[in-house]
Amino acid sequence: MHNPQLNKNGELQHLITIEGLPKAIINHILDTASSFVSISDREVKKVPLMRGKSVFNLFFENSTRTRTTFEIASKRLSADVINLNIAASSTSKGESLLDTIDNLSAMHADMFVVRHSQSGAPYLIAQHLNDTKQNHVHVVNAGDGRHAHPTQGLLDMYTIRHYKKDFTNLRVAIVGDILHSRVARSDIHALTTLGVPEVRAVGPHTLLPGGLEQMGVRVFTNIDEGLKDVDVIIMLRLQNERMSGALLPSAGEYFKSYGLTPERL
Repeated sequence: MHNPQLNKNGELQHLITIEGLPKAIINHILDTASSFVSISDREVKKVPLMRGKSVFNLFFENSTRTRTTFEIASKRLSADVINLNIAASSTSKGESLLDTIDNLSAMHADMFVVRHSQSGAPYLIAQHLNDTKQNHVHVVNAGDGRHAHPTQGLLDMYTIRHYKKDFTNLRVAIVGDILHSRVARSDIHALTTLGVPEVRAVGPHTLLPGGLEQMGVRVFTNIDEGLKDVDVIIMLRLQNERMSGALLPSAGEYFKSYGLTPERL
């Protein structure tokens, strides 16, 4: 089955999700990231890789930190960056998402970095660009609903590889609000693709989604059992803004049961 993130030559056209990405492409991204680390230590923190390219940051969901890091990265690659004010844009006046994309694409956009509260929005944009033969425009998912956060997942993989060197003999535990976490989903897909033999999900029943075992994940509701003999721990925050009901007795009780303390390390 064709992966809509890849072009007909099997090269990365869009980055929407880590799910389905070949291991070779993930490793190539991590290798490329390693080669750029030294840029931050230079007097002139720029390379001309994206000179003349226009990157539009389309953040339909607020995140100052994520938007800023994308802006810094784009500028260090010498791209021109446009941060669209969504609240004042035509989408707030009834223009559809794809109408907005077509209008911006007509302004010779080269890349859209999209963050959206609705799962699937970046995929919809990428598919629309593919269907309308706008193949010169690329889409990067900066987080969509509960679905995926591939760039954060890749950053987590980069960090693990930097410190652990090899994925193939690790036990990795992901702890916390896995139900609402797009990062957890991206991490699980990346870890399993890169050959981690044991991925664990640790949290209360109310914050664990169904289907984890089918993804090859071991599930624990006791943190002490879940952290036993692990090599890497990924801690997730509580996604209170995505919770629709009382899933926990209290924040204090949650920390008592699932907080990471020196004793648990």
